[in-house]
Amino acid sequence: MNNAQGRFSTRGGLPLLLSLLLASPLVAADWPGFRGTGGIGISADMKIPTSWNDTTNLKWKLALPGKGFSSPIIVGNKVLVTCYSGDVGGLKRHLVCVDRRQGKVLWSKAVASAVRETGGASFGTQHGFASHTPVSDGERIYVLFGKTGVLAFDLEGKQAWAASVGTEVSRFGSAASPIVYKNLLIVTASAESKSVRAFDRKTGKEVWKTDAASLDRSYATPVIAKNAMGRDEMLLSVTYETWSLDPATGKLNWYAETEVDTNACPSVVVHENVAYVIGGRSPGGRAAIRLGGSGDVTKTHVLWSKTGGSYVASPVFHGGHLYWLNDRGIAFCVDAKSGEEVLKKRVGGQFYASMLLLNNQLVAVSRFGGTRILAASPKMTQVALNKLSDTSDFSGSPAIADGQMILRSDKFLYCIEGK
Repeated sequence: MNNAQGRFSTRGGLPLLLSLLLASPLVAADWPGFRGTGGIGISADMKIPTSWNDTTNLKWKLALPGKGFSSPIIVGNKVLVTCYSGDVGGLKRHLVCVDRRQGKVLWSKAVASAVRETGGASFGTQHGFASHTPVSDGERIYVLFGKTGVLAFDLEGKQAWAASVGTEVSRFGSAASPIVYKNLLIVTASAESKSVRAFDRKTGKEVWKTDAASLDRSYATPVIAKNAMGRDEMLLSVTYETWSLDPATGKLNWYAETEVDTNACPSVVVHENVAYVIGGRSPGGRAAIRLGGSGDVTKTHVLWSKTGGSYVASPVFHGGHLYWLNDRGIAFCVDAKSGEEVLKKRVGGQFYASMLLLNNQLVAVSRFGGTRILAASPKMTQVALNKLSDTSDFSGSPAIADGQMILRSDKFLYCIEGK
């Protein structure tokens, strides 16, 4: 099924791209966006404890002003997280900045909806209106607030700019997180306008916009990877296809057909010039695609394509295997070379948060059943099950920096730290 051909249009301001070589001031210890640096969900931090509860290895706990499925990010000693309060008639979104060492609010910004939001189908919009994880370049924090648009704040909470990304209605709401690429902020505005857009991150001026009808059911956060020829590609999963875009211009490099049906939520992961994509629900699919192609690469660059994926949570790559837990509580270990299942077992619970690889262990946060620590090996043996007394929804993915793990629920923000 060719969703991209003939329905893919791009407009751009190429002269603005001459300044793309600006370096980012982020430090290595930061966790600047969804799934950390590079969007791969991997940390080598040796200090994070494998067990915790309300009284053990919990450094601080902070009440949040609203709900949210977004993940926290870490910039230096600041933790930033979004949430929302109110309903479609009086909705507010909040950006909260917290001192990572003390667990105290440094500043908080409440942004009222610029236009009335749409509730949508209750079964499809349980995640509400704060599912986009913020991203930072070390100078500013960028948030996507649905129909209200994209906003940029400095590290002290002063708004720098705002830009609209459309006000269309999607039945299942909006979820993809913005990413930073050189001097650009790239936003997948699938729900708001069936488009991907790039803005100058200093001024908020739109640099390019790519429209495609099949973005309607894509909720995936794009990732940037360098192909074997040294060129950057932006990988994005959509229903029944995976796309590679030029992140500097928004132009389509290639597309490949996949078995990702229903919705495309998980992010692509890349290892050694191969993009691994999972997604869909009934039953979904998974595929491995070699980077560096042009046009339709389904027959030339797809290494394997199989049935069976993950509805929401993104995978991690480790030791020649792909690992994930799906929304039905089933753990998968897949051989990355062949795509065959090495392990498929039920562990219970429901998982919307994406898996984190922490050294040789997998961290999987379930919505209501605690956080499982599993061995990062084909048997996925459980090491620990950690529960807090908070019975609200844990659907945000964890953030890691400097010996601390930051978790969020619908009610609280937590800092896990070993003594």
